Amino acid sequence: MIAEIAGGLALAAVATWAGFESMWPTMTAYGRSFIGLPPGSRKLALTYDDGPNDPDTLRLLDVLAQHDVKATFFVLGRFVRQKPDIVRALASTGHIIGNHSWNHPRLIFASTTELRRQIDRTQGEVFEACGLLPTLFRPPYGGRRPGTLSAVRELGLEPVMWNVTCYDWKKSTSVERMFSHAHRQIRGGDVILMHDGDQRAMGADRKHTVEATNRLVAHYKSKGYEFVTIPEMMASAGLATVFS
Repeated sequence: MIAEIAGGLALAAVATWAGFESMWPTMTAYGRSFIGLPPGSRKLALTYDDGPNDPDTLRLLDVLAQHDVKATFFVLGRFVRQKPDIVRALASTGHIIGNHSWNHPRLIFASTTELRRQIDRTQGEVFEACGLLPTLFRPPYGGRRPGTLSAVRELGLEPVMWNVTCYDWKKSTSVERMFSHAHRQIRGGDVILMHDGDQRAMGADRKHTVEATNRLVAHYKSKGYEFVTIPEMMASAGLATVFS
């Protein structure tokens, strides 16, 4: 009986670890992904998920333009189909467009066939909208399991996670809270996660994200930090061949 209990506890522990590993962005047991530069770098990368979103993605572009900053946007294919004009605006102003799946599924439960379908549909919509094919992929919720990231690379995309989150998806958030979350985590060389949209529907209110972006960029630029895109950050880490 004791052995059976111990065995059950061991299995539970393994399951708990596996679940933690599948969702935690900086863990690597299921394969490597890009999560930034070593602490101390003066480079920071702004990334935004779940767009394009009308109207706040365009408002965000105005703020970034005011600061002469480029960012990386991980888009959902179904929203690209609805708002191709916003994707064209992203591309034409020099921002990087990454693939965030078609409709934001939990990939820890998805087959490889479904993963490929999600990626391929989104690649097609982005290309139709702006003539570019994304080379970066961010799994929805950060979720992955054994084989997910290798399948992504077989499709010619590089997985990108994050190591700073601003929790802007929480209903109780505010600009102050977002800034505080980011400030507490930033060490330099960071990939910062925010959201310009909401996976559930077009038209999500992300004004707090727009305002927090303005404050974050102004603050960290004044401290001597440089905001770069994910490809620029990867190139500085010696990973430029990903984009050749």
